[in-house]
Amino acid sequence: MSKPYYEFGDFLKKRFLFRTQKISVNAGFTCPNRDGTKGVGGCTYCNNATFNPGYCHTAGQGISAQLEEGIRFFARKYPEMKYIAYFQAYTNTYASIEVLRRKYEEALAFPGVVGLILGTRPDCMPDALLDYLSRLSEKTFVFIEYGLESTCDRTLQRIRRGHAWQDSVDAVRRTNERGIPVGAHLILGLPGEDREQLLQQAGLISALPLTALKLHQLQIIRHTAMEKEFRAHPEHFRLYGAEAYADLVIDFLERLRPDIAIDRFVAQSPGHLLIAPDWGLKNHEFTAMVNRRFAVRQTRQGARFTTSY
Repeated sequence: MSKPYYEFGDFLKKRFLFRTQKISVNAGFTCPNRDGTKGVGGCTYCNNATFNPGYCHTAGQGISAQLEEGIRFFARKYPEMKYIAYFQAYTNTYASIEVLRRKYEEALAFPGVVGLILGTRPDCMPDALLDYLSRLSEKTFVFIEYGLESTCDRTLQRIRRGHAWQDSVDAVRRTNERGIPVGAHLILGLPGEDREQLLQQAGLISALPLTALKLHQLQIIRHTAMEKEFRAHPEHFRLYGAEAYADLVIDFLERLRPDIAIDRFVAQSPGHLLIAPDWGLKNHEFTAMVNRRFAVRQTRQGARFTTSY
């Protein structure tokens, strides 16, 4: 039986004839929402310490050192594996093109690295950088992942994103026009968004020329502005239990374009930083739950997709 949704791993298998693994890299960037350009303190939910993978202990180390440690971790099990450098923490297109070029090309020069995934904001992708990345993509795999978080401008203002939905639309379209595959990141359950609004976002996301989508449940993380808001007004939040969130994901995917590859369903933050919800599940355990519920409901991604949004 075929899978009920299109996995990002299957997308990568179409691009590569060998097994690949993302290696997270912290290249030392900041963010216009932290350095005062657009704001300070970042988005209300954000603590970038949650982005550090468990295998990586590279604080203060350079890109090559981080790649070496990450590859050493995975190569023990899969010695023939190749790697994609995933520039994940903060805004990885937020510097001069010369600085960016040096960092990207250092990663690509590391043995075994066959491509880049760049996590960034939709308001931090100038045309000149897209032109460079388009040329680079003619020689190697380049994938841009935009943190969109919500399609609702009111929500974006509430969580202090510092950009509007139209910025997201423009960035995704401009990137796609350069022939670069585009991913998006969306948080389900942000305060102020009810279930109907969440499901409507599937149509807006489907209308964009996206290759992949990463979904995360809302989490309350220590040392964030959202933690303060949650403690002061918990009634403003709806934090999903695991089973309710699994059903929400399936409802969302039913309405999503079937050719958008799904990278993740959930975030898994370090226990010492996570306030709520704490499901006690690893990512693969939650994925297994979603697959079981897909089977029970006898449905699949795109089952209720329509172009009438």
